[in-house]
Amino acid sequence: MNRRAIILHITSRETWEGAKSDGAYRPGSLATEGFIHASTPEQVVGTANTFYKGRHGLVLLRIDAAKVRPAIRWETPKDSTERFPHIYGPLNIDAVDEVVPYEPSEGGTFGPPPPASEDSQGPAS
Repeated sequence: MNRRAIILHITSRETWEGAKSDGAYRPGSLATEGFIHASTPEQVVGTANTFYKGRHGLVLLRIDAAKVRPAIRWETPKDSTERFPHIYGPLNIDAVDEVVPYEPSEGGTFGPPPPASEDSQGPAS
């Protein structure tokens, strides 16, 4: 089995749809912080519950790190001991292998995302 390095990013369905028509994904953090926040599969639940608790209409972008054109830097935020992947430039759409709905439970918290599709090979819809 060919295992790829997958990183994840949480965004709204609306923002993702706009990015597809633009040809690149440019969230607000790219302008304000200079990079796009991402997580590993092991980190994403904590990220979701810290920053998105109770929010609906979200999707999870499964990104093939090898296809990302901008630099990916693994950095430790000031309030953490974990290193997170940060994408330093607009994310090319063809690096996104899969987009899955990511909704919280009735209590507003997030659980693990569904497993990746066997045939996901981007660009995602």
